[in-house]
Formats: sequence, structure tokens, C-alpha cells
Amino acid sequence: MEQQTNTAPEQNAEEVKSPKKKKRFGRLLLLLAVIVIVWWYNNFTIKTPEYTVVSPKIKSDIKIAVMSDYHAADYGIDNEQIMAKLREIDPDIVFMLGDMYSRKSEWELVEIPIKLAESIMQEGYRLYFVPGEHDTSQEYLDAISDTGAHVMDYMGEKIEVNGTNLQIMGIDNVYYSDTFDLTNVFTPDPYSFSILMAHIPNYEKFADFGADLTLCGDSHGGIIQLPFGRGPAYYSETGTWFPELFEEKSDVYDKGFFSYEGGVMFITSGLGSYPVPARLNNRPEIAVITLTSDE
Repeated sequence: MEQQTNTAPEQNAEEVKSPKKKKRFGRLLLLLAVIVIVWWYNNFTIKTPEYTVVSPKIKSDIKIAVMSDYHAADYGIDNEQIMAKLREIDPDIVFMLGDMYSRKSEWELVEIPIKLAESIMQEGYRLYFVPGEHDTSQEYLDAISDTGAHVMDYMGEKIEVNGTNLQIMGIDNVYYSDTFDLTNVFTPDPYSFSILMAHIPNYEKFADFGADLTLCGDSHGGIIQLPFGRGPAYYSETGTWFPELFEEKSDVYDKGFFSYEGGVMFITSGLGSYPVPARLNNRPEIAVITLTSDE
């Protein structure tokens, strides 16, 4: 009697490999999705960090919102997002510190910050503006002024907010000479809380001037910030990689507060990126600073 043996058909090698390939492909898609989400979150969502500046010159709390370096584009963060955040903040004053569009932009992009200024004014907020090295078009500056915003190109103004006297000054420098001296133009009022607006930071000169609060932009916080508070990956002012690993942290003016005798300088990391959206660990921001009494 002939014995029959049942043997399973040999599996095709491609059929064996197929599940492994699908698994690897799925993992790759998941990794790409995570990268895209992290990139989007770091470049196109706005944070609103809150700070406090204490001064005996302040009678009642004053809340200010600080924005800079929008570099308006036809993708990503838009005016509606910014206005939604401003409504949440509900500031007494909005400070706009320049580079709100990028040089050589088409007029439709230049119009974006103009429309933003219009929206801020229509919402009933006070708006003070200084230009940066990008947004220097006179037509643009005239349009910003036409919205009712205060364009502070070497202008000073004294106002009262919540019972406190404020002295607001603004400059439009895109470079500083060795002989640069703000006292040739402004005299801080000792009875008012003084605020200096300048797109580009110049710590030594601003410290010599001694405004109670100096507001700056320009640096973008270095675009990429290292983890654990180790500062920017690249500091454009000195052309240094990982400056806080090799230099004194106090000499790296990238973002945040820097004290001097009689006051502080604050640098916002801004809203946009230039020339490409490449922020990491350094989200776009509208900084919220509450000026308060020391009592």
C-alpha cells in the first residue's frame, strides 16, 4: 500500500517579507507624521508667555502685549490667530517692533500687517509701532500710520494709563555707530515709567540710556533653542554656534530679560521665521508683560 505524505506548499519569499515591509513602511509614516506635527507646532502655533516688571512708578497694573518679526507669509500664522490671542490677553497697549513683512515681498503680503494694525485699532487697543530692517517701505509706513497706530520713528510721547504716567520712545535704527547716543534725542522723565522701543537690540547703548523698560525684537531667539535652557543653536550677532555653551550666558542677547542699572531690556522671539519656518523649541510668541507696583 502506497503511503501518502501531506506537505504544505512552499510560501513565496515575497509573501513572507511583505508583512515586514508593511510594518517598516507604517513606522516610517508614523515617524514622518510626528516630524510634521512637531514642525507645525513649533512654527505655526502662538504661545503667550507672561512676565511681570515691578516699578514704584506704576500706580495700577498695566498689561502690554509685545509682538515682532511676523515676516508675513501666505501660509502659517495669520491675522485671525493673532487677533484671537490679543482678545484673550486684552492688553492696555500693543507694541509692534518691526519686520512685520519680509523685504522684497509682493504688496499682497505687505498688506497683511497693515490689515493686522487696522484690526488692532478697530478692537480698541492702543498700538505703538517701530519698523525693522525689512519693513522700511514709506508707502507701508504711511499705511500703518493711517490706521491710527503711533509710528515711533524717533518720536516720543507721554500718556497716562490706569493712573500711571508713561513715556514711550521709539527708534528705527538698522545699525548703530560708535557715537550712537540716545540722550541726544530723548530725555527720560524721572516721574514717568519710560519705555524704549527698538527693533534691533543694542544692550550697551540701551543700558547707558537707562529706560525703565526697553522692548526689542530681531533675534528670533536664534530660531532654534537648545533644550534645558542652553540658549540658541546659533547667535547671529557674533556668528557663534551654541554660544551659551562657550560664552557667558549674560552676553547672549537672544530672547528674554536682561537687566541693567535702573531697568531691563526685553527681547521677544517674535512671530515668524526668515527665510524659512525652521523654529524648534522656540515657538512664535506674543509676550505679555504686566507692569506693576512694588507695593
